[in-house]
Amino acid sequence: MPLKNYQEKAIGELLEKSKKLLGYGGGKKLVFKSPTGSGKTLMVAEFLKTLVDDREIRAPLSFVWAAPRHLHEQSKERLEQYYEDNRALECSYFEDLNDRRIGESEILFFNWESINKKGNLYIRDNEKENNLSNILARTREEGRKIILIIDESHYSAGQMDDKEKSAATKLRDDINADLTLEVSATPLLVGDDSVNIQIEDVKIEGMIKKSVALNEDFKNIIAKGKIKSALAQSSEKVVIEQALKKRKEIVEAYKKAGVIVNPLILIQLPDRKTNTEDALQERVEKILDSNGIKLKNQKLAIHLSGHHENLEDISKNDSEVEVLIFKQAIALGWDCPRAQILVLFRQWHSPVFSIQTVGRIMRMPEPDKGHYENDILNHAYVYTNLADIDIAEDVAKKYITVFESKRIKNYEPINLTSYHSVRQREKTRLAPIFINIFVDAAKRYGLKSKIDIKAKKIKQGIISDWRTENINLGGAGWIKDDSASYKMGLEDLQKYFDYFARQSLRHFYPEDRSVEKVKLGIYAFFSQVYQMNYGEVEEEIVPIVLSEKNVQHFNNVVSEAEDDYLKQVSEREKELAVDNKWNIPEFIRYNENYTEDDYKKSVMQPFYDGQLTVEKSFIKFLDKSAKVEWWFKNGDRDAVFFAVPYKIGKDVMPFYVDFIVKLKDRRIGLFDTKGELTLQAGGPKMDGLYKYIKESGKGKKLFGGLVVNTETGSRGRWIYFDGQSKNFEQGDFSNWMDVNF
Repeated sequence: MPLKNYQEKAIGELLEKSKKLLGYGGGKKLVFKSPTGSGKTLMVAEFLKTLVDDREIRAPLSFVWAAPRHLHEQSKERLEQYYEDNRALECSYFEDLNDRRIGESEILFFNWESINKKGNLYIRDNEKENNLSNILARTREEGRKIILIIDESHYSAGQMDDKEKSAATKLRDDINADLTLEVSATPLLVGDDSVNIQIEDVKIEGMIKKSVALNEDFKNIIAKGKIKSALAQSSEKVVIEQALKKRKEIVEAYKKAGVIVNPLILIQLPDRKTNTEDALQERVEKILDSNGIKLKNQKLAIHLSGHHENLEDISKNDSEVEVLIFKQAIALGWDCPRAQILVLFRQWHSPVFSIQTVGRIMRMPEPDKGHYENDILNHAYVYTNLADIDIAEDVAKKYITVFESKRIKNYEPINLTSYHSVRQREKTRLAPIFINIFVDAAKRYGLKSKIDIKAKKIKQGIISDWRTENINLGGAGWIKDDSASYKMGLEDLQKYFDYFARQSLRHFYPEDRSVEKVKLGIYAFFSQVYQMNYGEVEEEIVPIVLSEKNVQHFNNVVSEAEDDYLKQVSEREKELAVDNKWNIPEFIRYNENYTEDDYKKSVMQPFYDGQLTVEKSFIKFLDKSAKVEWWFKNGDRDAVFFAVPYKIGKDVMPFYVDFIVKLKDRRIGLFDTKGELTLQAGGPKMDGLYKYIKESGKGKKLFGGLVVNTETGSRGRWIYFDGQSKNFEQGDFSNWMDVNF
């Protein structure tokens, strides 16, 4: 999956700030705050790759990766997969180290908690002097700087007692890294600098669900800062059956969407091991059994201490397992994106909800596709009979929703045409269209007439620079002089070709897919001009490109093609997607910052107020009107809400009109409330709304415009302007119309 925009930005910031802190010396700390589901392991893996490749860092680097529980094993496995093709870094345990030292661009993985394990041969002194302190000393003797990565640092800092914390501090001091990178969704430590990813950016990219709904379909109220839910007094049977009911809805939605995902319910039991918890587990399994969910039919899985069943393929989207019973121990680092419903009981250890609590159900099952058209699939759900729930003051405050508003039952579809922005990722990475753009740029440049097809003497600078950046990887050490360089094997040629492609990218982050597009563009040129198929004569093409006579010409064409590509992408950047049958959303969810208001004619019931000002006065006016059937307070994001197109220069943007009003005579009004309107700010939107009503209103009885009140404090008449910006004059209401409903 290509890197997301926020991931590329974060990797760039990590690289820049790490280089700066390494330059200071003295063991600086860098904190990387990355929300659950954002792909932090992938980002750290790519960051380490860019760090060892960076020519500004003169000293060779060695790495120590510490993580709690068994997360270090999972991280090692993922990084080995990530580096499988490029061999950028080597991943090792203590027993894998050569000569009892950490090699250049090698990562030593170990369990953070092992610092307190009695008899641990790798921490205490031993006869072979194979303890961590000696390993680090031997590593430094070879002139390498040491980078310490502490994964899930909140756990190591927040879950230890004083004795354990003292040991953790001692280990940090013993390692004495040149740079420490603390990685967590909720970091507790303060560093010398930080890189933070906002959860909103992760949601926008469709990596995680839009929200987590708490006790959907049950009344939740806020009292003395605590959430009191109508489900709180219910039995375990009621809670579980509500979760099963929601799961059934989600299953049907996936089927209608043609998506092969079997949503998973997580039932979390308390960590304590007493007769009370054992009895709870028995009751839970009995309830599930009565609903046809059993270990025997493989619809139930268990992940408890000493009891593991039906776990083999549970993370796969098409797994048959419908419910997993587990304890908190599995939550750390466990990744099952199809998990969408979490069940907690009143015996749970804490009534405080944080991102750590709901982290296991936040991920989208197909992050490469993002959010789905049916919005029920874009949210996660928690059902619990806990009383007096509190939501932690982290991102959970905004992410966990406690209120839900539903569309009225007698709603009739209005099928409006709505517009929303399409995210253009091509602006930060090369898409396949670059291949043809390169071929066209080569024709304009006259590349065929400027290169020497017989030249195969690779430029010495490419070999030297590559060896400087990748001296630990081998493959170039045997070269005695550049005159024989064209005779080297295809694997070595590809290393130099990759290096050339990476260095030629001026406007784009040199991720592997963009590098590949540069190479494919060059191959396409040879195929079209010389009928040379790179699959057959790749070892002939690469030396021609990298030869002293030709390499600058190819670099020039790549540069021109990049400029052409950016120009084309920019022209497409503001394209809008069209929904020809937009309707009021079936539901909208709100966090605890909203309050319920009693408005009878809101199409969404109940109505939740997010501290509206001018809009609130207009709402009161609409709610009292005998001619209004219903009104809808529109939102301002994605395809869920209604927008009309408007132009700013050549760019087309979505304008989310404040109100949609359905009258009893079947007319539909589109109104945007403005307190202090200026022509400069509102002119393009006026024209966009005017054009939309004229062109799309035929047959739908659309009308509307910009609406204001004639007096301060909304004590006057409500009037609206339905014309074009050229007819608008500030402070002149002579061509405005009364809102006469």
